[in-house]
Amino acid sequence: MSLRTTVDFLLHDWLKVNELNQRERFADHSRETFDAVLDTCERIARDKFAPFNRTVDVQEPAFDGEKVILPECTQDAHNAYVASGMLSAAQDFDIGGMQLPYTIEAAANAFFACGSVSIGAGMLTVGNANLLMAHGTELQKKVFALNEFSGRFTGTMCLSEPQAGSSLSDITTRATPDGEEFGTDPLGPRYRLKGNKMWISTGDHELSENIVHLVLAKIPDAQGKTIPGVKGISLFIVPKKLVDLESQLTGERNDVALAGLNHKLGWRGTVNTLLNFGEGKYPVRSPGLNGKGAGAIGYLVGLPGQGLRYMFHMMNEARIGVGMAATMLGLAGYYASLDYAKSRPQGRPIIAGGKDPASPQTRIIEHADIKRMLLAQKAYGEGALALELYCARLVDEQHTGDAQQADEARLLLEVLTPIAKSWPSEWCLEANSLAIQIHGGYGYTRDYAVEQYWRDNRLNMIHEGTHGIQALDLLGRKVLMEEGRGLKLLAERINATIERALPLGKETAVHANALAQALQRVGRATKMAWSTDVPAEALANAVPYMQAFGHTVLAWIWLEVELASLSDSAANMGRRHAAHFFFHYELPKISAWLNVVETRDMTCANMAEDSF
Repeated sequence: MSLRTTVDFLLHDWLKVNELNQRERFADHSRETFDAVLDTCERIARDKFAPFNRTVDVQEPAFDGEKVILPECTQDAHNAYVASGMLSAAQDFDIGGMQLPYTIEAAANAFFACGSVSIGAGMLTVGNANLLMAHGTELQKKVFALNEFSGRFTGTMCLSEPQAGSSLSDITTRATPDGEEFGTDPLGPRYRLKGNKMWISTGDHELSENIVHLVLAKIPDAQGKTIPGVKGISLFIVPKKLVDLESQLTGERNDVALAGLNHKLGWRGTVNTLLNFGEGKYPVRSPGLNGKGAGAIGYLVGLPGQGLRYMFHMMNEARIGVGMAATMLGLAGYYASLDYAKSRPQGRPIIAGGKDPASPQTRIIEHADIKRMLLAQKAYGEGALALELYCARLVDEQHTGDAQQADEARLLLEVLTPIAKSWPSEWCLEANSLAIQIHGGYGYTRDYAVEQYWRDNRLNMIHEGTHGIQALDLLGRKVLMEEGRGLKLLAERINATIERALPLGKETAVHANALAQALQRVGRATKMAWSTDVPAEALANAVPYMQAFGHTVLAWIWLEVELASLSDSAANMGRRHAAHFFFHYELPKISAWLNVVETRDMTCANMAEDSF
């Protein structure tokens, strides 16, 4: 069963995405236009991305002292992606967009991630531009965002610093007003930024005319002091090359210098950088003023002190994007190991009295343990894809539904985003490990692609908020927010699925009852974790909580998929078998995870440092 078959099933048989065409925003679309978009993206991914996945892994980015050098195939893939129109797929017609549902955009981008996640596509650029469309001025939208949607410019997010990592409250990059004219620049209050940013994906390259950096920094007061914590963080547009009000390059480089490239375990085709802002390598004069100033020119986005709130607009999009990337790496490994298992002969059938050495070898797919590993990969990968597309469908509900639909979608996304990021990044990584195992010793060599899929996927538990941060966000904030309304709403959705499944047959009833027990257990664990109102106790086992929560959500997703695949085609039988696997082999794991949550077990938290 191909990726396209799975995508079509999830979009049309399960999510009923064509129903969105009844809404005014999507009224010009049909199944035919959706299919045309998917066809185009599938073809580009097949022709321009997949054949060069190993190339970009071997030919890593290099810096010659002036510019970053990438293999030609990266530029070709970038150009093909820009030409596809996917950068502006969800944007309005009147700014050159296709006004597609985000659900279709997400599904189409899945093909690129499956072809080569390391080459990358437009996730950061689109997220950057979407943030500016939501929080920037009209001129900032015109000069920067629209040129990102067209592909002239690309975009980044610059959050982390070498000394701060994920602790954004500890960033030290500063932004000071750029002289007396700082508040009169048409592009926004103009500041001079000084500081260092780390782990900046696509932070420097020659793929586009310009790079638009969105940079978090703190504005000092008259005494040179900054507000401690996240409340002091502001957001700035810092272009690599300065532009005029018509979006044309002025010919002057901003003071943003590449300090080094990070050499990574995976995602080697994606440039990852350390950037220095305002170190003086490219001193730049202020527009309208004589002489050179100190610092990189940046334009304030929105209000001072609101930078982290604005940046979460981009970060939440990126977290769903990371979940999709992890998902597609898991599925790429699954498809590779499935092909290998079908063709690799090894061993002989077990018969009464032992094995007959004279009998022909069997293909390894005939062995039960190989089927176990393939089923696990299928359950992880296809389940994760269903989850990501469900979240994408919620985005469309939030933007185009009525007031109640939009509010419910917002709440569900708040609760599900940590799962959409973390669950695929953990379990599709396990799928990649199983893909290596199926290949045996060959899987541990570079003769086969599965080792690269594992290396590429290992990043996804780290970037855009580590596994532990997602867990703290889920248990410490998301399930409690608005008096637990988001969690209650999710429970209502799950219970509605359970009610639909109970009368449809013995197997679905068994799964429905198991899901009901799991949901009840998660609810109890949530209450017991916070029963003492001591955050250190409640959050000591946030990761096991998130693992159990995620498995419960995926069990719900698989029950939904099972209910949509009741006919006896081979593909639907495969989906139902994967659902059986998840309920029999995976869902029972939540008991061990929730035991330590419910008892507020402090084994890990209380381990003395010198005892390690």
